[in-house]
Amino acid sequence: MTQAPTPTADTVRRLVRSLIKDGADTAGPDVRPVTRGGEHSTWWVGTRHVLRLAPDREAAARQRRELRLRDLIRPHLPVAVPTSVAHGEWAPGLTYTLDTKVPGGSGEDHDVSAVGEADLAGLLTGLREVPARQAESLGLPRTAPRSLEALRRAAGRAAERLARADEFDPARLQQLTSPAAVQLAAQPGTAVLVHHGLTGEHLVVSADGRVRGVLDWTGASVGDPAEDIAGLALAVGAPAAVRAATLAGYGARPCLRGLWLARCDTVLRLAEHLDGRDPGPLPLLRTRLRRAWEAILLERVTELRDEETSDAGDAL
Repeated sequence: MTQAPTPTADTVRRLVRSLIKDGADTAGPDVRPVTRGGEHSTWWVGTRHVLRLAPDREAAARQRRELRLRDLIRPHLPVAVPTSVAHGEWAPGLTYTLDTKVPGGSGEDHDVSAVGEADLAGLLTGLREVPARQAESLGLPRTAPRSLEALRRAAGRAAERLARADEFDPARLQQLTSPAAVQLAAQPGTAVLVHHGLTGEHLVVSADGRVRGVLDWTGASVGDPAEDIAGLALAVGAPAAVRAATLAGYGARPCLRGLWLARCDTVLRLAEHLDGRDPGPLPLLRTRLRRAWEAILLERVTELRDEETSDAGDAL
């Protein structure tokens, strides 16, 4: 297999000069790498654009699919989705997209206000309204719900590792019993379009706490809506995530399922980091664990009927 080229500032500068004609500056706009993660090589281009370079053919396929998906979902969402002003190949078989920058800052750096929670509720509502068949026709995969019971057991082992490092009290996981995990299994027929990465780095938040946009749709699929509720718990904290999901019309079961997916995931990720198997920044992993484990009133799993007639909001 041919080794994919590593993009450099010169590579990006040459590509950008061919895309953005600026008669006042023959050198073209300033380019600099985006330091926060993502599977693409991502660069700021001046103050108004972002260039994303797919590093391999699999990522290129996802990027092509993402361009089509953004056009499909844009009319359904109350927040901005990046717009591509140019796209093509930066190396044989490897794609790029030059996107307009969505104004605002990272959700990791800005708190979401009460009005911002309503923005998130609108986002979850819009995702549910996107026709799943249309999304799948673009090539989006359908992902099976994760087993919360298997995740609970794995998190229990990881919690013991964290306890030895004085990072986490494993007794906190006892709130999620095996019968409760079974009760919170995803229900048939509930699959919707899922972003699958609604963490803070993919939320664009303004200084007043409004959610202005959502970035990076390459991991989207048709699947369990609780995954996006879990992502929001990592981004904005458990209470705000559950309030947003409740405003979007989700009942107790998906809210609690998303909450416990997030909690188990954060325990596992932090343990993997301590074992050298997760490269994520330690302060961010600790922050996400703290957010996911923020207390909410809807903590105890009671009898959840297959057809819920009560609103989870009554318990919050």
